[in-house]
Amino acid sequence: METQSNDHGQQNFTLPHDVVPLPSQGIFYKNKKKSIKVGYLTASDENILMGGGDDLTLNLLRAKIYEPDIKVDDLLEGDIEAVLIFLRNTAFGPDINLNLIDPSTKKQFQTTVRLDELSIISGQQPNEDGTFVLTLPKSQSTIKIKPLTYGEIMEIGKLSDSYPQGRVVPKITWRLQKEIVEIDGSTDKAMIAKAIESMPIADSKYIRKFMEENEPRLDMNRTLLAPSGEKLTVNVGFGVDFFRPFFWL
Repeated sequence: METQSNDHGQQNFTLPHDVVPLPSQGIFYKNKKKSIKVGYLTASDENILMGGGDDLTLNLLRAKIYEPDIKVDDLLEGDIEAVLIFLRNTAFGPDINLNLIDPSTKKQFQTTVRLDELSIISGQQPNEDGTFVLTLPKSQSTIKIKPLTYGEIMEIGKLSDSYPQGRVVPKITWRLQKEIVEIDGSTDKAMIAKAIESMPIADSKYIRKFMEENEPRLDMNRTLLAPSGEKLTVNVGFGVDFFRPFFWL
């Protein structure tokens, strides 16, 4: 990934901003920062929001994170989510309207979720170097894994988009190759890639479940009551409606 430019938010230290606590507590970063300075959305940011497209999130983060030693690409997804929620809450308020389907009646209904009530998922503490050590249940291999950065997630997405049509996109393999940094004491990337190709599916699923439970992030799931009285769990997510109030202006 290209080094993040020093323009955008990196020079805006004197503009109005606040300090956003990071779900990761900075333990996965070299600078170990537990919080970062983030600017408020302003009229000039309308250009980014109206532009839309795949780069909306990246451009917005680059413009509003006021830290010279932090690259957006290097942040964890959970920390990215915390910044995006701060930007939305301070610009439009914490309420977000969701259009859902009642599982009993199959009728659509609307409900409101408050984004300032999201809790942080915190599981097992990582090692000093930001890795977790696991023993895989099937192969009994000992591995070191790390959470993916936002840049790595974006890279996998771009690779998937450019993959030949009609062929199965190896997203799970790509993800494992970036998550696993060591297998049975070896850090050789070729050896790790070969081991992943023959990894039992039980081990692959174990890694995925472990990361879901232990990667620091906001809990975006909410259990709601439908008009019929039936409970349903939804993920608030960051879809097209997340910054929707802006487009109503």
